[in-house]
Amino acid sequence: MARLSNIIHLLRCGIRSPRETARLLNSSVSVMRKAQTGPGETANWLHLLEPLVREAQASPQEIASLLPLLVSGMQFGRGTTFVPQRQGHNGPQEVPNPILSYFNAHTEGRGIWKWIHYFGIYHRHFRKFVGREVHVLEVGIYSGGSFPMWMEYFGKDCRLYGVDIQEATVACEDMGIKVFIGDQADRSFWTRIKQAVPTIDILIDDGGHLPEQQRVTLEEMLPHIAPGGVYLCEDIHGVFNPFAAYVQGLASSLNSGFPGEMPGTSDQACTPSNFQAAISSIHLYPFVAVIEKRERNLDRLLSAKRGTQWLW
Repeated sequence: MARLSNIIHLLRCGIRSPRETARLLNSSVSVMRKAQTGPGETANWLHLLEPLVREAQASPQEIASLLPLLVSGMQFGRGTTFVPQRQGHNGPQEVPNPILSYFNAHTEGRGIWKWIHYFGIYHRHFRKFVGREVHVLEVGIYSGGSFPMWMEYFGKDCRLYGVDIQEATVACEDMGIKVFIGDQADRSFWTRIKQAVPTIDILIDDGGHLPEQQRVTLEEMLPHIAPGGVYLCEDIHGVFNPFAAYVQGLASSLNSGFPGEMPGTSDQACTPSNFQAAISSIHLYPFVAVIEKRERNLDRLLSAKRGTQWLW
């Protein structure tokens, strides 16, 4: 019953009519039965809908119609068989990955614990910073082994900062990094971090892995990351992970708005939201979410036509 109460609470956020709440609740129960899932799982899907409800950006009917689509997408991802990769295919050569090479050669010293597929993600999103002055903050120090790895990868102009809740990790300052001790779910802690570290180009969240910790870290620090910077959160485990649902809801913000015709042209344009103006892209990988910020804020989204011949 406690989980059902949570669902009712989510449905009632921003909706004043009991009738509208009841309608959405009935829709949720129907979806749960169809998907053969429990109230807890459906509550996680509703995290995607909560911002729409709270900000009144959609009617109750529109919100209710999204629930079956969310379920269908998740069922497709879990149950679809894809064509297997062809054996012996002569594709492009794999790009050398210096971070993975460092990790594979690291057999002694401070420990590093990472999923192997993370190294391709790192190199894809971080390589533009190699050889530049770059300020990197990693949440979750553990044994500190990743800091020498980042120093080796980015070069001599890399500035490193670590965040951890364990006092023992202060010992890692002997490597020339700055360590901050605190709880990443504490917003006042991040206020102090922002005052102490005015520039952050890369933030890696490998901390406590709890959804609330990840959400608070993202909300407090994404606006603080420098233009062109990268936010990366690791270890987002589980199909019904509330933080994964939160990120997918955040990604929907990239699709807000609709273009109108520009006077005197056949082009269409719209003014980007603050989120669209600042955020370039959101990438989802197994267990990882990456958000890239634009180098310069976008002033408009333009849909342009070129050519003279059209079939219809």
